Amino acid sequence: MVMADRRLQVFHAVARLLSFTKAAEMLHMTQPAVTFQIRQLEDHFNTRLFDRVHNRISLTEAGTVVYSYAHRIFELHAEMERTVKEIIGEVSGAISIGASTTIAEYMLPALLGDFKDVYPDVTIHLRVSNTDGIVAMVENNSIDLGVVESQVGNKSLIVEPCSDDHLVVIVPADHGLAARTSLFFHELLEFPFICREEGSGTREVINEYMGKIDGCGAGLKVAMELGSPEAVKGAVEAGMGVSVVSQASIQKELRLGSLVAIPLEPPLLRPFSFVYQRQKFRLRLIEELLEMARVYCAKQSKSQQIADFTWPSS
Repeated sequence: MVMADRRLQVFHAVARLLSFTKAAEMLHMTQPAVTFQIRQLEDHFNTRLFDRVHNRISLTEAGTVVYSYAHRIFELHAEMERTVKEIIGEVSGAISIGASTTIAEYMLPALLGDFKDVYPDVTIHLRVSNTDGIVAMVENNSIDLGVVESQVGNKSLIVEPCSDDHLVVIVPADHGLAARTSLFFHELLEFPFICREEGSGTREVINEYMGKIDGCGAGLKVAMELGSPEAVKGAVEAGMGVSVVSQASIQKELRLGSLVAIPLEPPLLRPFSFVYQRQKFRLRLIEELLEMARVYCAKQSKSQQIADFTWPSS
């Protein structure tokens, strides 16, 4: 039964995404391992479940039937887990959460630490991806709850806003802009700019912001493209350029004085939101975690100021 569950899980992911590569990334598997699981399931049914033409795949008639039943099986399994745990009044087990790098590294640790203090028997699995990846995981039931930093287009999912994230300019303490109390984005165009890689949520929100600001048509002088907030901060600290990052990610550097944060005019904000299945039977664990997170968000929204933004700490 465990083997069958794994084959169905892999099949369900491939069928949902219509991509072996994306399914492998989402499931943290190699593509050959995904292909092997699909072949095993096709051997079991003695029929092809996917048509493969010109590097594109689609479900066969049999594949469509298997996908429909697999989806129902996973929904019933989740309902069974929820019902039994509610009967025995148990707040234990495991939950899976997905979040972006910024949220996972700088915001969730305090929240999850406090949650573990209250519910020590709960095991928490955290998976990190961009917003598109997190939404796909929620859609595929491979995580229970997502925390994302940009808009979600899938209307079948519940998207519950948590708070606004302030993005600010960062410069070294000895930079010519360090004494400024605010900046217009076009003033950054004359400096080397350190940015995140293509596909990063931070980079996307900056591009959208620039598109709405007059005088930014010339674009940024991109000096480096880096794959993590830590790398971006390190490059700015080394004097290699300026950048725009989440203020939540620079609390340590602000305390040490190695970086200076300067608000933008107009302010650059993006929403942090919880996302979960509209029709999914949620475990009590998720309800408890959401309730604790709502309290954090309410406190944050009440006291948040651009100059001293912090996520509630344990």
